[in-house]
Amino acid sequence: MSEPLLKKVQALSPCGLHRVAYWEWGQADNPRVLVCVHGLSRQGRDFDVLAQRLSDRFRVICPDIVGRGESEWLGDPRNYQLPQYVSDMVTLLARLGVGQVDWLGTSMGGLIGLALAAMPASPIKRLILNDVGPTIEFAALQRIASYLGRAPQFETCQQGADYLRGISEGFGPHTDEQWLALSRAMFKPDGDRCRLHYDPRIGQGLAGLTPELAKAGEAQLWAAYDAVRCPTLLLRGGDSDLLTRPTAELMTQRGPRAELHEFPGVGHAPTLVQENQLQVVERFLDRG
Repeated sequence: MSEPLLKKVQALSPCGLHRVAYWEWGQADNPRVLVCVHGLSRQGRDFDVLAQRLSDRFRVICPDIVGRGESEWLGDPRNYQLPQYVSDMVTLLARLGVGQVDWLGTSMGGLIGLALAAMPASPIKRLILNDVGPTIEFAALQRIASYLGRAPQFETCQQGADYLRGISEGFGPHTDEQWLALSRAMFKPDGDRCRLHYDPRIGQGLAGLTPELAKAGEAQLWAAYDAVRCPTLLLRGGDSDLLTRPTAELMTQRGPRAELHEFPGVGHAPTLVQENQLQVVERFLDRG
């Protein structure tokens, strides 16, 4: 399959119903399901290279988390929080009709997977956390908050891609072709121009975050991590400012005792389009 199918499922928030879009690769009757969930300001097409590569072995599901991509926006931006995202993914997993899935989550997508994997009778049988852990550096959150929520418009997709490249140095080196492929789904038409795909209000929670609130959330995430029992792979950009090496090493000693793999010359976060990154993910999944 060279292109995924776009599907939608209806989910519930405190302010009503909304539709969550997801991209499906591979055979719909394949019991081996891999769910790939993107970072805070990204969308499900980030995983096109990985999903196409694995679609002969897995049914690969790549959702657009609510407020992003082809998913609807929430009426109340206060609900752009982890509990809502987890609830939506539980609804999606019910729609898929499978008992177990493998989960790969980049940054925010990893936190969603971590929360699900920590639950009793979790459907997650293997977990891949891409450059995220229970301790998230506050300075990195401030960096993300500095650009998240702005609503710039662009005359062309190429102009928008150049803007994204400027604020995404942590993604590491990419060819122009790779970067344009990662950028195409990041924009939507807006009159005779184009804009970023997401609801600008998704960043409101970060705007009010304090070090004290971040520390309280960290304690909850470590408790969740310690409850995870499934095999876990932790990917880290060697230069990541969000997931430090001490935190990553601690994650190899606590909870599921994650297997750690670092990618030198990459920050937050590895895009999983480079061959060496793809091979690490592939080897972990093939063990099962």
